[in-house]
Amino acid sequence: MRIGLIDLDSKMPNIPLMKVKGYYPEAEWYNPMMGKYDKIFISKIFNFTPDYQYPLNANAVLRGGTGYDLNIKLPEEIESCQPDYSIYPNYNYSMQFFSRGCIRNCPFCVVRQKEGHIKPVEPMNLNPKGEWIEILDNNFFANPEWKSAIQQLLKWDQPVNFHGIDARILTEEQSYFLNQLKHKKQIHIAWDNPKDNLVPRLKEITKWIKPYKLMCYVLIGYWSTPEEDLYRVEKLRELKIDPFVMPYDKSDPYQRNFARWVNHKAIWRTVKWEDYRKAN
Repeated sequence: MRIGLIDLDSKMPNIPLMKVKGYYPEAEWYNPMMGKYDKIFISKIFNFTPDYQYPLNANAVLRGGTGYDLNIKLPEEIESCQPDYSIYPNYNYSMQFFSRGCIRNCPFCVVRQKEGHIKPVEPMNLNPKGEWIEILDNNFFANPEWKSAIQQLLKWDQPVNFHGIDARILTEEQSYFLNQLKHKKQIHIAWDNPKDNLVPRLKEITKWIKPYKLMCYVLIGYWSTPEEDLYRVEKLRELKIDPFVMPYDKSDPYQRNFARWVNHKAIWRTVKWEDYRKAN
């Protein structure tokens, strides 16, 4: 059987396609010069990504991913497979989930709609070439089995990069365990809703975790005013936590400029927003 794979827009190794490879060892990246395929699996993460632009020579084409439809799932026999990293030979890290879903239901995020309420899942095998672990849980410490997840990470003894630490629920005990791990990058938290007064919470967290170890995502352009955007990043400056601005609409000149000002740390630390805004 000939199985073709197409990864339209992943910036990291695509777990569903690696699971397809795990189920079909003969699977390969689709090459239109190689004749007809029995099946082609196409993955798309973002709905603004164009579809594959050329004719597909196959008996069946299966499209999946958030960019196509939130409800499309891999067949269970494929979903249950371990990912095969051999299709991404140049990547030297592992992708890992200890939970799927989230306790939140943020209107700008599709996780709750796609994955439901948070639930523990069995961790996947690591990349044989992996030097660190990207932990993709949407809300790691909301997982009721977070302690066993931490113990597994300590056992693997590799640097980690958390993609989802919820500052609103982080405890002193959980912070203690974060400090026991090796970190590839700063610990990512978020202050997405300007109506949340996170300053007292963040002050408490910086008693447990050194501020330089933290980086805070700041969503702008969705439900905040420019004044609320500036307030949040300046409060983070006072707390010595690095902000990272995420524009909701990158085509908006204000959001683009504000993100460029904050995220270019040499500028953010030396130039006031009003001066930067006037110059741009």
